[in-house]
Amino acid sequence: MARLTLSRIDKHFGAYHALRGIDLDVVDQEFLVLLGASGCGKSTLLRIVAGLETADAGTVHIDDERIDTLQARDRRLAMVFQNYAVFPHMTVADNIGFGLRMQKWPTDQIRRKVEEVAAIVHLEALLQRYSAQLSGGQRQRVALARALAVEPRVMLMDEPLSNLDALLRLQMRAELKAILARSRTTTIYVTHDQVEAMSLADRIAVMDRGVIVQCDTPLEVYRNPVNTFVAGFIGNPPMNFVQAQAVQDGAFEALGMRLAGPRGHDRLTLGVRPEDLQPAPEGLRCPADVVEALGPHTLVTSLAGGQVFRAALPSGRAVTPGAVLYLQPDMSRLRWFDAEGRRIDAPVA
Repeated sequence: MARLTLSRIDKHFGAYHALRGIDLDVVDQEFLVLLGASGCGKSTLLRIVAGLETADAGTVHIDDERIDTLQARDRRLAMVFQNYAVFPHMTVADNIGFGLRMQKWPTDQIRRKVEEVAAIVHLEALLQRYSAQLSGGQRQRVALARALAVEPRVMLMDEPLSNLDALLRLQMRAELKAILARSRTTTIYVTHDQVEAMSLADRIAVMDRGVIVQCDTPLEVYRNPVNTFVAGFIGNPPMNFVQAQAVQDGAFEALGMRLAGPRGHDRLTLGVRPEDLQPAPEGLRCPADVVEALGPHTLVTSLAGGQVFRAALPSGRAVTPGAVLYLQPDMSRLRWFDAEGRRIDAPVA
């Protein structure tokens, strides 16, 4: 068992309030992703768990043991960094076994463990190679194997794929998820890449300005964002936001279309994903100002009503720049937000 519990974690750097009373519970064997823009506090939170930073307030527990009072080396955690930190003067085998030697494991046990972990990450044929003889993806697997070899209670990963090119990142995402599933290691993974987060996570904790704004499954965060920040951060292209004016209680007008919405509001923000729009004889009026053929779909960008508005249409749909489109949204996937940006779940008319 390795359940990680963070309670009321607070951190200042001088006058800057980096973390604001963070509560987070990571269950045993879960892959949890901390997602947010640069400066939101996600790496600081990871480093506090690792023991590389000290919180101003709050506690960190693994199961029933409080670990924030322990030195980093005594927490039985492992961390994989962005820059791999693979020792160039050591072979792959020596790199993987480094932590075990520091723990003074017997030589024969180190050899068996290195071979076992190398097989998990598909490096068994490369154990005698040096860092200069490895690709970026292979170096990252060495760093991961070295972390797994010490049998950590929790694996911590700080943007480990960000130095890889796009194709290699895609390959490594799939490998990484499979490796950690086989090892059954509780994992916290930091990234600013929402595609990476969506593809890897059991749950995503979206962070903004030192707080966790929403923590849920990838699909729930995508379909039911708690506010406009999450709605605009998750999704590529991001969710469209349109100002909607009440024309009567429970009925709103937006981009020339009348829509049923929450009662008791004069003005709301309507959110609709670009892929939840389809061409129709009537609907939201959108001039096709920019047309991008992207293969799986055609992205149409409009400046309708002075607002940027995007629609991801089927790739077989021919769209001429300058043409006026009428788009019908999937009514079940419309989301409404109040003046403070909070999603409203009130009954609709």
